[in-house]
Amino acid sequence: MQPTDTTLARKVVAEGLGTALLLAAVVGSGIMGDRLSGGNVAIALLANAMATGAVLAALILALGGISGAHFNPLVTVAGACRGLDSFASSFPPQGL
Repeated sequence: MQPTDTTLARKVVAEGLGTALLLAAVVGSGIMGDRLSGGNVAIALLANAMATGAVLAALILALGGISGAHFNPLVTVAGACRGLDSFASSFPPQGL
């Protein structure tokens, strides 16, 4: 395997892992907020927002240096195709 392939694979794994963990955090924080709020919608939304924000910050710090931390596959692919993304150096030149 060439180093570029390894780098691309590492970036793809980081983006996929980040996306999956963010999805789990959003769903989990919604369930947590609902269960712990005692019926108070404002407290549930606050707990949901704080937990999601904390997980997102941790994911960006952990995976941002590897993949750019978009955590949205369509944004990543679109940026790479337009040459605006950190993945652009791993993809073939535009038009191929």
